[in-house]
Amino acid sequence: MTRKELIAQIRAKRSFLCIGLDTDINRIPKHLLSHDDPIFEFNKQIIDATHDLCVAYKPNLAFYESLGAKGWESLAKTMAYIPKEIFTIADAKRGDIGNTSKMYAKTFFETLDFDAVTVAPYMGIDSVAPFLEFPAKWVILLALTSNKGSQDFQMTQQAEEGIPLYEKVKRKAQEWGSTANLMYVVGATHPEKFAEIRRIAPEHFLLVPGVGAQGGTVEAVTQFGQNEDVGLLINSSRGIIYAGQGEDFATQARKAALNLQTQMAEQLS
Repeated sequence: MTRKELIAQIRAKRSFLCIGLDTDINRIPKHLLSHDDPIFEFNKQIIDATHDLCVAYKPNLAFYESLGAKGWESLAKTMAYIPKEIFTIADAKRGDIGNTSKMYAKTFFETLDFDAVTVAPYMGIDSVAPFLEFPAKWVILLALTSNKGSQDFQMTQQAEEGIPLYEKVKRKAQEWGSTANLMYVVGATHPEKFAEIRRIAPEHFLLVPGVGAQGGTVEAVTQFGQNEDVGLLINSSRGIIYAGQGEDFATQARKAALNLQTQMAEQLS
């Protein structure tokens, strides 16, 4: 998907919501376990209930890989079911080099046909460049993540430059990709950082986890993170897909998604 197409979806739906499909076989409603493919059935009902409210879905690969071949089958079926106009993100956090990265890129961009994949940048350009060779596909680079451990390395000051490591990553990566194929992960749990992040990368899209269960808010993110093209994909996973545990789980998921979409529409007014 091109940048222009993504922006058009955001404007049309008045939403920049990304829904994370972190589908855990141990957390889905028990009545689904009688289905041949409970994971896909759960995802299917979530997608049916929310596809008009979001512009992206983000399957977390760990939840599918942990189930072996059956999990990969569920993922492939989910990808085939997601409407083609919706942006898809493989939350895979790959970060190897050379031929290994080329094979990862082929997996996600050709075999599974995702629009984007999350990539760890800490092995440098060797681990990122193979993903950038695919037209109309995106790298979403881990920059400043939402977890507590982001303090361990990402926030540490670099002696020579006098800037934190995440800032160095964002500046360097702009030499590798463009605003048409490179996004950054920036956690909603760091709202005070968005203004300076926008000074470094004013036009790039940001994928923002941490809204909802981790405490981030739409208002805080958009106040400093939004640009002329919106430039944000705010992700919510558990807060939406596990909003209900009964047979009406999809209805409850829609209510949670609608709540966030309504907040986003207000920010776009």
